[in-house]
Amino acid sequence: MTLELAKNLFDEINKTSLHFLRDDLLNYAVDYSRIRVDWYLTSNEDKNELEDLRTVKHNAFIDSCNILSREMIKAGESASWRQELGNNRKEIGDFACYIHCLLGIFSR
Repeated sequence: MTLELAKNLFDEINKTSLHFLRDDLLNYAVDYSRIRVDWYLTSNEDKNELEDLRTVKHNAFIDSCNILSREMIKAGESASWRQELGNNRKEIGDFACYIHCLLGIFSR
């Protein structure tokens, strides 16, 4: 996952008229990226305590991607971003982190 690809996918997601589902996806991305950073900053001894929560947050983000893309298709919108994102869990997790980064930069 590159920043350029993440930005392109993010731009495609933002074209949807399904703002409530888009906002859900963005919130899940931020939730997951926060726990991923917490996991990174946690000592090796304490990482196991966060592992289950990290997986739950990751699954919720992936589910939100799938739900938004499915509903975009139903609404007659392009959801090619989802196919381009792929199904690799690490790549999808990286995308969540890029979304968090982009939201922070765009909010200034």
